[in-house]
Amino acid sequence: MPSLTINTPTGPMTLTENGEAITHVVWNGAKRNDDGELLRLAAKQIYEYFDGSRTSFDLPLRVEGSDFQRAVCDAMSAIPFGETVTYGDISKKLDIPAQAIGQACGGNPIPLIIPCHRVLSANGLGGFSGDGGGLNGIELKVQLLRHEGAAGLLL
Repeated sequence: MPSLTINTPTGPMTLTENGEAITHVVWNGAKRNDDGELLRLAAKQIYEYFDGSRTSFDLPLRVEGSDFQRAVCDAMSAIPFGETVTYGDISKKLDIPAQAIGQACGGNPIPLIIPCHRVLSANGLGGFSGDGGGLNGIELKVQLLRHEGAAGLLL
């Protein structure tokens, strides 16, 4: 599948598409330089997100996984820029145990664009599967929340 690695303030990020939709985003993945209109559009929107001119993504996405995984990704996609919810909030909405929600968040194949960093535990940050620019997952989650102005609870 075509992939493109871009440099972001959180480290190198590789975007992958299947010809119709973005299917994966990983930090510090294998560097790729495939060309394609969708990859260029995704890169443009990510650059706009980091420069502060974009607060939501408008890209075709394909989450390859169970219906449950797709439902959790849909719930995360509905969280507005700069806001957070808890695993418990999504748990209540989907009538699924919060622990399962946490596992599905960790299995999000398209982090950042599907904003799993906006999901917190009931008493802290919770986890984050991303790893970028020498930052571990939690440090990256904090950096993204600060970028969005949602880090008041972290201070």
